[in-house]
Amino acid sequence: MPPKISGETSYILRFRHACFHSETGCLLSSKVMKKILVTGATGQIGSELTLELRKKYDNSSVVAAGHKRTPSEVLLESGPFEFLDTSDKKKLAEVLQQHDIDTIYHLAAVLSATGEKNPQAAWHVNMDGLYNVLELARERDLVRVFWPSSIAVFGADAPRVNTPQDTVMIPSTMYGVTKVAGELLCNYYSTRFGVDVRGVRYPGIISSETPPGGGTTDYAVEIFYEAIKNKRYVCFLREDTVLPMMYMPDCIKATIELMEADPSRINCRTSYNLTGMSFSAGQLVDEIKKHITEFKCDYNPDFRQKIADSWPMSIDDSLARREWGWKPTFDLASMTRDMIDKLTKKYEAGILS
Repeated sequence: MPPKISGETSYILRFRHACFHSETGCLLSSKVMKKILVTGATGQIGSELTLELRKKYDNSSVVAAGHKRTPSEVLLESGPFEFLDTSDKKKLAEVLQQHDIDTIYHLAAVLSATGEKNPQAAWHVNMDGLYNVLELARERDLVRVFWPSSIAVFGADAPRVNTPQDTVMIPSTMYGVTKVAGELLCNYYSTRFGVDVRGVRYPGIISSETPPGGGTTDYAVEIFYEAIKNKRYVCFLREDTVLPMMYMPDCIKATIELMEADPSRINCRTSYNLTGMSFSAGQLVDEIKKHITEFKCDYNPDFRQKIADSWPMSIDDSLARREWGWKPTFDLASMTRDMIDKLTKKYEAGILS
């Protein structure tokens, strides 16, 4: 029976003990990744991850796949691209066969705020796509699969400060529900079938290259664009709202480092806690003002405030640090400085959207 917490019936989901052997006794693959498919390659993380993987492994060895968003010119020109709905297993199988894919970075998903507007679509896209990827990984004996979870797996019952790897996970959004279910599914395919699937629980991701895609932490990206273009921003979260964040270069680094780690070092087959920094909306405003003194920010919380209030304020990612050597490069000050420098150059060149 699952343990109870403080006399209540909230369940602790404990998965970290999952080893790197399947029930059949087969050691998970230590083969080298040769041909990679990135789903969700037109999204915020996928677009930058694809380009970094192409630099690392050769352009022709990394196939980008997107569904609804129009791919950028650089994504199309730098390597192969497929229009793909991952909920269509037959089409996904055809793409794997056509390009001889042995590794999948599965990033296609409906995010938190967007998912609350259409929870049925969020379940369909997030769960059916993942199931198809894992099934084909099993059927085709793929080398490795990456699937991102999120801090959205944690709900109001979880400790909000220094949230541990193993704790209560009762999310308040459909996005979070799909991430908890996805973690369980990944763990099952690892322990039952020996699929080498790896994941992290991403915090909010801040990027200077790609616009946000419908998440609750999007304010931390939008605010930079508005600070540079208009010197003013209306934040949809309260000034004192603290959330875990990560700068995109660290996000990409962590993702690739995890996938390149020896299987013997990976003992968590759900998803590792991961973070770079934590700050409030007000602290971010203060940091931006050090560079753009005339910047003004107003606060007008909307439905996303309730979501943010159910999420962690800071994350304990000591397991990732211990098992595969995770260590962030950027803190709030260095991230803000780099974001403003890059976006200012784009603005002056007339290419800031």
